[in-house]
Amino acid sequence: MDEESELIQPEDESCWASLPDLCLCRVFWWLGDRDRSRAALVCRKWNQIMYSADLWRYRTITFSGRPSRVHASEFESALWYVKKFGRYLEHLEVKFLNPYNAVLTKMFQVTMQGLLSRLGKSNNRLKSLSIQHLELDRLVWRNSIRRSFVRSLSFFLKKIGKHLDYLNLKGARLTVEQGCHVLNSLSYMRNKNVISELNIEDYFSHHLAVYSSAQFKKTMSTFHNLVSLTLNYNCISDELLENLCENNASTLWTINIKCHIHDPHGQVIWGMSWAKLGREATNLKVNFFFERIMKYECLARILLQEIPVRSLSLRSCYFSDPDCSMRPTLTDLLPTFRHTLQKLTFEFNNNHESLDEELHVLILSCRKLFYFKIWAFLDVRFVEQILKSQKEGKCALRTLKVRIYTNRYETNEEDRTLREIYRKYRKLIDSELSYFVIAYPMM
Repeated sequence: MDEESELIQPEDESCWASLPDLCLCRVFWWLGDRDRSRAALVCRKWNQIMYSADLWRYRTITFSGRPSRVHASEFESALWYVKKFGRYLEHLEVKFLNPYNAVLTKMFQVTMQGLLSRLGKSNNRLKSLSIQHLELDRLVWRNSIRRSFVRSLSFFLKKIGKHLDYLNLKGARLTVEQGCHVLNSLSYMRNKNVISELNIEDYFSHHLAVYSSAQFKKTMSTFHNLVSLTLNYNCISDELLENLCENNASTLWTINIKCHIHDPHGQVIWGMSWAKLGREATNLKVNFFFERIMKYECLARILLQEIPVRSLSLRSCYFSDPDCSMRPTLTDLLPTFRHTLQKLTFEFNNNHESLDEELHVLILSCRKLFYFKIWAFLDVRFVEQILKSQKEGKCALRTLKVRIYTNRYETNEEDRTLREIYRKYRKLIDSELSYFVIAYPMM
């Protein structure tokens, strides 16, 4: 028997021949493209497994912003995959990591143009598409390159929009006109689209008052099946909330809102608009993420009592403002949401004021709170207070993450006290909590 016959007919020679197709497919699932291609040469059965749709439904394509042999092959691998297996694709994620010159962005644009063109012709089952953090407003994106990419993406979405269920274009940084043009592609030749999850956080460039754009409001009125919507606060308006109420009330569950200090957020939203949406979308929960917006006056204007806030994150990014106090926010504003709050994340520099007692009272007042994370200047005994309340059944946390800032270079004393607290409440922690507490020098 020659060598070729042995490879083609291994059934009598190896235990692999009796392996069920389902198990063999699972083995192939763990292999990379190169190893799958080699394995497919073993025999006819393995070659058939190579073309199983289950192996090619999910794909993450990564392009590096710095050229190398490894990453250059990513461009070739991406096109090879789409040519051979693009028709099976259901979930596609594309990453373009930190491009540093126009040559690389041009290479990416040309590759994506070919990839999307071929995929648009061969695929009719794509359900999710994610292309994040392109930051198209950076100088490395020449105007012509940006326009070509937007044109290719829009044309692709026109073709597959009727099948797409999830779209994530976080961090695209487009103009309002370009951004609306891309989103309108989803409803091409139709008055509405079927997208259920849409992520347009940082989708528009900084400093744009998107909430005042009639074009954006018209674009968002085409969405009629949203379950989850992620966007910036500079997109929120009474008209948008009215659109969501009219077209998505029966499906809408989650709105994630990011509010950044560099984005315009001076618009006035009426509480009645949120109240109406809350009444119509009975399952709605809203999650807020604030970046360097810490003043009570700003937060109180945004966090209206009619909003069903489930999660809240306040981050100052190490900036400290001695004239800004967090106390009114903790004692007057946040308790308004004690009946709905489930997650709280605080990262702020409160070196000028002690907030231990206010934080403790807030945790006790939020009876649904199960996740609490804080990075701040705290007394080590704050952790013991929380654990004591947890043991007494006064709160129902499942996750406790604390980074205790200190002005000293050494944290030996704090570390010793934290070990004592852990030993004292070890049984409680091991049985009920995801627990992470450290002391951290903040100089």
